[in-house]
Amino acid sequence: MITEEDLAQQFNVIIEHTHPRVWELIRHCYVRVITPQLKNKPLPNARYIGIYCPEKLVTALITQKNLLKEVAAYVGLVDVVCLNATNLMRYPMSQIKQNYPHLWLELLWVVSY
Repeated sequence: MITEEDLAQQFNVIIEHTHPRVWELIRHCYVRVITPQLKNKPLPNARYIGIYCPEKLVTALITQKNLLKEVAAYVGLVDVVCLNATNLMRYPMSQIKQNYPHLWLELLWVVSY
């Protein structure tokens, strides 16, 4: 079975080799496959790519969203979501650090770009 990490890696490799300009943006972001859950049961056919990026790259990535969606569909994912990592880290009520420490460290790296 292909893991979420493998799918995210495949997505990155395809972008890197086929779309170098977009790769220059995404390489400063944290790319993760997200599986939504309904009543604590994962929906495996509804996985999508979450791209956590610094505030200054959000608009540039959104302009490339159609291209990113095509690559995501090629890998077998439903959609692409661009998330502003800077806002997530600054949000005072955020529980990311406590609930997802690994993600918090990755976002800290992304925001420092």
